[in-house]
Amino acid sequence: MARKPGLAPKKVPLQKLNKTNPNFSNRQKQIQRSKQEDEHRKKLEEIPEDNTSHMFFSYNEALVPPYHVIIDTNFINFSISHKLDIIHSLMDCLYAKCIPYISDCVAAEIERLGSKFKVALKISKDPRFQRLTCSHKGTYADDCIINRITMHRMFIVATCDADLRRRIRKIPGVPIVYLKGKKYTVERMPDLLQ
Repeated sequence: MARKPGLAPKKVPLQKLNKTNPNFSNRQKQIQRSKQEDEHRKKLEEIPEDNTSHMFFSYNEALVPPYHVIIDTNFINFSISHKLDIIHSLMDCLYAKCIPYISDCVAAEIERLGSKFKVALKISKDPRFQRLTCSHKGTYADDCIINRITMHRMFIVATCDADLRRRIRKIPGVPIVYLKGKKYTVERMPDLLQ
């Protein structure tokens, strides 16, 4: 298309990044996402300080039967999908009586999952499961579990979450129970207790 002679092209002003510009909100989302990723990386890299007197290298003398097992949300869901009874399977795995614990954060996560996970909600409200009350803000179960096992090393953690298992491995003396195949497996149990 030819331009008419004598007409100068219109000058288009550069767009300013303001709140009405859609590029502004995209940039804000990118900044927020990168901050969240940095926080997540920091949490994975944190190594808690170990000042406990009952620990000798990775042997934990506080782990004695009956075992106290903190259960994570995805562990319940995987157990349901593999049709395993949690308490009986834990007892078969650890060869001792187990007391399963569910924190308020885990129960809140299961409730937020909706009607698709009614069975998991019903299992979490089972009277055989002890309830751990949380005094912190928010309902992020992984941080809650990490804080709890850092303060009290008497727990075994049952989870199938890879990130949580990676964080727990950095804490000496805390065994991890997870699903492998169609049975439970203990990742780090002291030799004297196996």
